[in-house]
Amino acid sequence: MKIRVLIVDDEEEFVQTLSERLTIRDYDVTTSLNGEDAIGKVKDYLFDVVILDVAMPGMDGIATLREIKRLRPLTEVIMLTGHATVKSAIEGMKLGALDFFMKPCDTDELVTKINSAHEGKTKQEERIRMAKVSEIISSPRSVLGED
Repeated sequence: MKIRVLIVDDEEEFVQTLSERLTIRDYDVTTSLNGEDAIGKVKDYLFDVVILDVAMPGMDGIATLREIKRLRPLTEVIMLTGHATVKSAIEGMKLGALDFFMKPCDTDELVTKINSAHEGKTKQEERIRMAKVSEIISSPRSVLGED
């Protein structure tokens, strides 16, 4: 199955170019030009990785990150910015961003980070599944149908 990526940035040309570059590399890419629209898409679709700009009008990247993590804690978020500050990087990492890249970023480096993010998300999902299975197996009442 293809890795599902959401690109969120207010720079339409940048979004289009990155989307094309990732689609060519066989990712399932969805795009959004603002934080509010991105949140709607995150509610409706399970993304593996979100590539999120920090500086956007309206709902900025930090607020969008906070809401994405509230809605989908296992979705990995990679922050992009042309205006990086130490403060925004620290705040993003505290809120659960996986990494920060300066724009323009090298596509191959970003692809490597997307793949790594997807692998980490998949492992976490598997650990959760195994914990649930273990819980079911260890519950004597559920085995005997005494729930």
